Amino acid sequence: MVFAKRTAALIFLALLAASPVTAQPGQPAWLARLHDALRLRPDQDQAWARFQQASAMDPQDDSRQRDAYERMTRLRAPQRMELSIEMMRSDLEGMERRSNALKDFYGALSPDQQAVFDRETLRPPE
Repeated sequence: MVFAKRTAALIFLALLAASPVTAQPGQPAWLARLHDALRLRPDQDQAWARFQQASAMDPQDDSRQRDAYERMTRLRAPQRMELSIEMMRSDLEGMERRSNALKDFYGALSPDQQAVFDRETLRPPE
Protein backbone atom coordinates (compact mmCIF):
# COMPACT_ATOMS: atom_id res chain seq x y z
CA MET A 1 0.00 0.00 0.00
CA VAL A 2 2.62 2.60 0.94
CA PHE A 3 4.93 0.92 -1.53
CA ALA A 4 2.33 1.19 -4.30
CA LYS A 5 1.58 4.84 -3.55
CA ARG A 6 5.21 5.83 -3.25
CA THR A 7 6.11 3.84 -6.33
CA ALA A 8 3.35 5.56 -8.31
CA ALA A 9 4.45 8.95 -7.00
CA LEU A 10 8.11 8.25 -7.82
CA ILE A 11 7.24 7.04 -11.30
CA PHE A 12 5.07 10.10 -11.89
CA LEU A 13 7.80 12.43 -10.63
CA ALA A 14 10.44 10.65 -12.69
CA LEU A 15 8.28 10.84 -15.79
CA LEU A 16 7.87 14.58 -15.28
CA ALA A 17 11.62 15.21 -15.22
CA ALA A 18 12.65 17.84 -17.73
CA SER A 19 15.41 20.39 -18.34
CA PRO A 20 16.73 22.12 -15.23
CA VAL A 21 15.13 25.38 -14.08
CA THR A 22 14.85 27.14 -10.76
CA ALA A 23 11.78 26.18 -8.74
CA GLN A 24 9.69 28.79 -7.01
CA PRO A 25 9.80 28.60 -3.20
CA GLY A 26 7.74 25.67 -2.00
CA GLN A 27 7.21 24.32 -5.52
CA PRO A 28 8.71 20.94 -6.47
CA ALA A 29 11.33 21.29 -9.18
CA TRP A 30 9.45 19.00 -11.58
CA LEU A 31 6.44 21.34 -11.47
CA ALA A 32 8.62 24.35 -12.19
CA ARG A 33 10.20 22.55 -15.15
CA LEU A 34 6.81 21.51 -16.50
CA HIS A 35 5.42 25.03 -16.03
CA ASP A 36 8.33 26.54 -17.94
CA ALA A 37 8.11 23.98 -20.74
CA LEU A 38 4.39 24.63 -21.22
CA ARG A 39 4.73 28.43 -21.53
CA LEU A 40 1.30 28.95 -20.03
CA ARG A 41 -0.89 31.91 -20.91
CA PRO A 42 -2.32 34.12 -18.14
CA ASP A 43 -5.79 32.67 -18.72
CA GLN A 44 -4.41 29.22 -17.86
CA ASP A 45 -3.05 30.25 -14.45
CA GLN A 46 -6.11 29.11 -12.50
CA ALA A 47 -6.08 25.66 -14.09
CA TRP A 48 -2.34 25.42 -13.39
CA ALA A 49 -2.85 26.37 -9.73
CA ARG A 50 -5.47 23.61 -9.29
CA PHE A 51 -3.21 21.06 -10.99
CA GLN A 52 -0.23 22.17 -8.90
CA GLN A 53 -2.23 21.93 -5.67
CA ALA A 54 -3.51 18.44 -6.53
CA SER A 55 0.02 17.31 -7.44
CA ALA A 56 1.53 18.34 -4.11
CA MET A 57 2.38 15.56 -1.69
CA ASP A 58 0.29 15.71 1.48
CA PRO A 59 2.45 15.38 4.63
CA GLN A 60 -0.61 14.08 6.48
CA ASP A 61 -0.76 11.13 4.08
CA ASP A 62 2.82 10.19 4.98
CA SER A 63 1.99 10.47 8.67
CA ARG A 64 -1.13 8.29 8.29
CA GLN A 65 0.87 5.67 6.42
CA ARG A 66 3.63 5.59 9.04
CA ASP A 67 1.00 5.23 11.77
CA ALA A 68 -0.69 2.39 9.87
CA TYR A 69 2.58 0.51 9.50
CA GLU A 70 3.36 0.94 13.18
CA ARG A 71 -0.09 -0.44 14.07
CA MET A 72 0.40 -3.47 11.79
CA THR A 73 2.70 -5.20 14.29
CA ARG A 74 -0.04 -5.07 16.94
CA LEU A 75 -2.84 -6.37 14.71
CA ARG A 76 -3.96 -9.87 13.86
CA ALA A 77 -3.84 -11.01 10.22
CA PRO A 78 -7.49 -10.23 9.38
CA GLN A 79 -7.13 -6.75 10.92
CA ARG A 80 -3.92 -6.14 8.98
CA MET A 81 -5.73 -7.07 5.77
CA GLU A 82 -8.59 -4.66 6.57
CA LEU A 83 -6.14 -1.86 7.36
CA SER A 84 -4.29 -2.56 4.10
CA ILE A 85 -7.53 -2.37 2.15
CA GLU A 86 -8.45 0.87 3.90
CA MET A 87 -5.08 2.42 3.03
CA MET A 88 -5.33 1.25 -0.58
CA ARG A 89 -8.76 2.86 -0.89
CA SER A 90 -7.33 6.09 0.46
CA ASP A 91 -4.45 5.87 -2.04
CA LEU A 92 -6.92 5.26 -4.88
CA GLU A 93 -9.00 8.28 -3.85
CA GLY A 94 -5.88 10.44 -3.93
CA MET A 95 -4.90 9.10 -7.35
CA GLU A 96 -8.42 9.78 -8.66
CA ARG A 97 -8.31 13.32 -7.27
CA ARG A 98 -4.95 13.92 -8.95
CA SER A 99 -6.23 12.33 -12.17
CA ASN A 100 -9.25 14.65 -12.25
CA ALA A 101 -7.05 17.70 -11.70
CA LEU A 102 -4.70 16.52 -14.45
CA LYS A 103 -7.60 16.01 -16.89
CA ASP A 104 -9.03 19.46 -16.11
CA PHE A 105 -5.63 21.11 -16.57
CA TYR A 106 -4.88 19.14 -19.73
CA GLY A 107 -8.22 20.25 -21.18
CA ALA A 108 -7.23 23.89 -20.62
CA LEU A 109 -4.07 23.46 -22.72
CA SER A 110 -3.78 24.18 -26.40
CA PRO A 111 -3.00 21.24 -28.70
CA ASP A 112 0.64 22.37 -28.87
CA GLN A 113 0.83 22.56 -25.08
CA GLN A 114 -0.79 19.14 -24.79
CA ALA A 115 1.94 17.76 -27.04
CA VAL A 116 4.57 19.35 -24.78
CA PHE A 117 2.83 17.95 -21.68
CA ASP A 118 2.69 14.48 -23.24
CA ARG A 119 6.36 14.63 -24.23
CA GLU A 120 7.59 16.07 -20.92
CA THR A 121 5.68 13.56 -18.82
CA LEU A 122 7.10 10.59 -20.76
CA ARG A 123 10.74 11.27 -20.06
CA PRO A 124 12.56 8.24 -18.64
CA PRO A 125 14.22 8.58 -15.23
CA GLU A 126 17.70 10.04 -15.46
